[in-house]
Amino acid sequence: MKFDELIAKVRETASKVDASNMGFLAVQVNITGKESGVFYVEVKDGRINVEPYEYNDRNCAITISLSDFVKLANGKLDPVFAFTTGKLKVDGDITKALEFSKLLK
Repeated sequence: MKFDELIAKVRETASKVDASNMGFLAVQVNITGKESGVFYVEVKDGRINVEPYEYNDRNCAITISLSDFVKLANGKLDPVFAFTTGKLKVDGDITKALEFSKLLK
């Protein structure tokens, strides 16, 4: 999977999520490796936005490889396991990172 395909897939997934009961959440995702890139997911006013940009006023930033992010999104990689083994790094509010991981499911 390429970075552009990942953005399209995350947008597709986000369009199916009911975020009407969620508070504000802004997570920047830093993808590492050959297909590296940056995007953010923002939940605001019951809507989810996914954009291929950095987000300066974010709650947290996560750093993960493309293949591990795909596994995380597909439910094949536990976010807590990924964090404790160093496959996933969190800069900022870790509770918001966990909230974000629930969005992916």
